[in-house]
Amino acid sequence: MSALRLNGVRLGAGAAGIRYRDRDDLVVMALPQGAQTAAVFTRNAFCAAPVQVARDHLSRRPPRYLLINSGNANAGTGKRGLEDAVRTCADLARAAGCEAQEVLPFSTGVIGEYLPVERVAAALPSLLSSLNETGWDAAARAIMTTDTTPKTAARTCVLGGRTARIVGMAKGAGMIRPDMATMLAFIATDAAIARPFLQASLQRAVDLSFNCISIDGDTSTNDACVISAAGTLGNAPVDGADEADASAFADALNALCSELATAIVRDGEGATKLVDVEVEAAATAAEARAVADTIAHSPLVKTALFASDPNWGRILAAVGRAGVADLDIERVCIWLDDCLIVAGGGRAPDYREDQGRAVMSRDSFAIRVSLGRGTAEARVLTCDLSYDYVRINAEYRT
Repeated sequence: MSALRLNGVRLGAGAAGIRYRDRDDLVVMALPQGAQTAAVFTRNAFCAAPVQVARDHLSRRPPRYLLINSGNANAGTGKRGLEDAVRTCADLARAAGCEAQEVLPFSTGVIGEYLPVERVAAALPSLLSSLNETGWDAAARAIMTTDTTPKTAARTCVLGGRTARIVGMAKGAGMIRPDMATMLAFIATDAAIARPFLQASLQRAVDLSFNCISIDGDTSTNDACVISAAGTLGNAPVDGADEADASAFADALNALCSELATAIVRDGEGATKLVDVEVEAAATAAEARAVADTIAHSPLVKTALFASDPNWGRILAAVGRAGVADLDIERVCIWLDDCLIVAGGGRAPDYREDQGRAVMSRDSFAIRVSLGRGTAEARVLTCDLSYDYVRINAEYRT
């Protein structure tokens, strides 16, 4: 399998010794002059220092470099954390020959510890010398924390008669219930895309993918999803006016984000099952999402998933406490894949326990709920909650 690459975007990965021994934990991504970049960030009130700095820098100048570290979130670090994030940008800018505001910093890892900025600075010359267009796979490994596997994806689409390429990487396995994106995701395309359309396309793709996943119901202080359009393809910039080009790019970006989001849930800390929670026939989209979220976040449902226990009462209870006004329970139906388990306000007459257990023994299946009160729908991708989730998070700082 050939390495991922994208014309004009170069990446370098190396070991700075931030937290991990004998593994890469620092990434530099270099963008060509004229590249357009858009991003969405966490809405967590305790957003990390690099999120604050990246948001500010992006509002001022088009970035030339992204600087990403794992092992330390630089979150909950107050004024010093902000100063450290700014300093790492200045260090990279000095080494690369650009302005500090042309660097966007990103961090992931332990919260509440100061970033070892000297180690980051010491590693930068080596990373800059190793920049190459095939550095995606190494970079995807370097940004991992509790992930067990790197997450990358690629798509193509035709824009103005030219074949454009979109490449992305993401990290995340715990503290996943995004309220904008995922833990960290970085995407680039060789196409020229006007920044307003790039931002709108990213937000839409995020809403359909990263904002529809949950591993443990926790949102992070460091969530960020970034896309850069290198403009090396030679196409006329896509700005949404040409419906064919706009649709082609949006569809490819949506598919790529969906693949990365699914990979995150599959790699959930200790997860053994991938579960698609689908709610249909709701009165409103918000109502459908509330029901899907309640099921996906329920510890009792998630532990039953781990045990392959068709304890349908837990799903029924989650639907009932989702806050749906005037819910007529006799119109609610619940399925495990195609197996009807609840109808008419209780257990479906023909349902047998062995049927439900057979579905839940699979490593991937759907929980489908019909509320019988409208046409709106929602979907959330989740996983089970296992012994290993508790172990991994109990031992995370030790």
